[in-house]
Amino acid sequence: MGIKLNIHKTHRQYTNGLETIDTEGTTVGDCLEMLIELFPRIKGALFDRNGRLKKQIDIYLNSESAYPDELKKKV
Repeated sequence: MGIKLNIHKTHRQYTNGLETIDTEGTTVGDCLEMLIELFPRIKGALFDRNGRLKKQIDIYLNSESAYPDELKKKV
């Protein structure tokens, strides 16, 4: 299923200025993995050294917060 990621303006430097990225996956984590495959430099902006989503990163699904367990949420 096609999933559209809206990239915050502070992270567009990692996506060549793109505001939205089309990905695929069944969870938020799957979609972020595909995003990182397309734009590897964004990984350090999203995840800490231990592979956890950085605290300042907010994930929303259909305008609702995906917190907690954002990466496991079904899309």
